[in-house]
Amino acid sequence: MNALARPFSVAAEARLSSADLPKPETLIRIEDLTKVYDPKEGPVLDGISLAIGKGDIHGIIGRSGAGKSTLVRCLNGLVAPTSGRVLVSGREISSLSGAPLRAARRDISMIFQHFSLLSSRTAAGNVALPLEVAGVEKNEIRRRIPELLELVGLSAKVDAYPSELSGGQKQRIGIARALALNPQVLLSDEATSALDPETTEQILALLKDINRRLGLTIVLITHEMDVVRQIASHVTVLEHGKLVESGPTFDVLAFPKSQVARSFLSSIVAHDLPRQVSERLRPSPAPGSSPVLRIVFAGQAAHEPVLAALVEQFRIRPNILHGRIDYIDDKPLGVLTLVAAGGTPTLPGVLAYLSSLGLHGEIVGHVL
Repeated sequence: MNALARPFSVAAEARLSSADLPKPETLIRIEDLTKVYDPKEGPVLDGISLAIGKGDIHGIIGRSGAGKSTLVRCLNGLVAPTSGRVLVSGREISSLSGAPLRAARRDISMIFQHFSLLSSRTAAGNVALPLEVAGVEKNEIRRRIPELLELVGLSAKVDAYPSELSGGQKQRIGIARALALNPQVLLSDEATSALDPETTEQILALLKDINRRLGLTIVLITHEMDVVRQIASHVTVLEHGKLVESGPTFDVLAFPKSQVARSFLSSIVAHDLPRQVSERLRPSPAPGSSPVLRIVFAGQAAHEPVLAALVEQFRIRPNILHGRIDYIDDKPLGVLTLVAAGGTPTLPGVLAYLSSLGLHGEIVGHVL
């Protein structure tokens, strides 16, 4: 096979490694879900099908109007779909109403962007609220409150009112309240959007710790890919109500298939060149031009001395245009784009060499 036409070797390996991992039990199943509020406007959700494994942290990402919030509200029965089904632990949420729906919602809790705490209640009182509504005995409520506040690191704030708490502390109380009834699923609707970056990191670390300690399935609704990068095991990308991409977070970030995903990734993974550079690219070689090579480094191959090999073995004079390395799920992922000056005759060998290392290389254009 011509090296220029090689498929994504790393993508294939990444998918193979994902396939080799034990599959988690499916906890949430969404089948051909469609929601139409106004027929003139068209569907807000359009034929969404998705499986979320037990114990996963699954990010749902999309721009404003993509259908994220409608989707999450279909998961807990706050919005009834126009067609399709939502099943949680085998129960069809989309067909329930009244007492059966209220019982099912005990297993599906939610935290919100603006905390939704009652200002007239202390931290303990806010955490106690779902227990009181569920008819739990007072002695049991008194026992549970210290446990829940300790879980979120706010044992010392038991008697504090929301007005006395920071934004991060309010969200921690919201998380403690959401966990009061021992749910199987925690829905997070833009829960960190109102927080500063440092507090956001702390809340995400708390959610990841809770997921690990309790085996809780978390569904994150967000418009920030960095939130997904930090804690999500899987990610689904929505655009105009349609599912455009879904898979393990590392695979989607390393090898995005859709332009929508690539645009979200631009701030954390250097798949796309800055406009000032991309405008210089030509699709075909011209006299005096040099090829532009993009290399995707993934897993252990990210530590290979690739540039040195390109210089020593292939006599390429690399001029780096753009690059970044990051860690996704503790695995390195880097993208480097460079001008491979003097390398046109050896490009097939370069691409074959990169493939042999488990890296992906592609020619994205030519520059003078």
